[in-house]
Amino acid sequence: MGFGKYSQKISAEDILHEDNHLLIINKYPTEIVQADKTGDIPLVDKVREYIKVRDNKPGNVFMGLVHRIDRPVSGALIFAKTGKALLRMSELLKEREIRKIYWAVVKNPPPRQSDHLLQYLRRNRKRNKSFAYNKEVRNSQKAELKYKLLAESDNYFLLEVELLTGRHHQIRVQLSSIGCPIKGDVKYGFDRTNEDASIHLHSRKLEFIHPVKKEKISIVAGIPHADNLWDHFQKVIAK
Repeated sequence: MGFGKYSQKISAEDILHEDNHLLIINKYPTEIVQADKTGDIPLVDKVREYIKVRDNKPGNVFMGLVHRIDRPVSGALIFAKTGKALLRMSELLKEREIRKIYWAVVKNPPPRQSDHLLQYLRRNRKRNKSFAYNKEVRNSQKAELKYKLLAESDNYFLLEVELLTGRHHQIRVQLSSIGCPIKGDVKYGFDRTNEDASIHLHSRKLEFIHPVKKEKISIVAGIPHADNLWDHFQKVIAK
């Protein structure tokens, strides 16, 4: 199944935060962040073009990617507008000083209402897939996250996930390992794809100390539009 439902250009409505140093975008599901073999226009190029046109900038626009989100995933994504900001944000990321909260809609109820998962992930690059182990194995990396159950519907469960380490497909593989595959994620155990090839995983909230201004930044990304299941959970939580 191909991507492309959300192929429009960047607009002002997609920007969650902007200052002289940082730009935070609410990424659409199925948008690719960086160029790959598909040849589709990556989000980083769309952001550069948006800033170039909006601000009438000559030449190339600097736009550094601070972290990544998988193509099927939506939500808050940080770009740095200067090399200085990129270096400092990369340091915050390395030191785990960027708090990252995700929402995940899963197929089955979690074994506990809340838990702290510590596993070891090993990536298979040929298959573009990671595998979780409960003890360290060769070429594995420690992976940690916390989750809690926020809400449920007749068929699905909404989890809030705090990502403590940033590994390849980490939330997807760790939730699958406890019997909670994410809706639409056939790579990690869900039984069918979503129509647009997205998965129901959303980068909901980012918190960190601004690398230049030294003030607290707290960003909440709205859920993907025109999605009945996300809308349902949003309403349940709002009650």
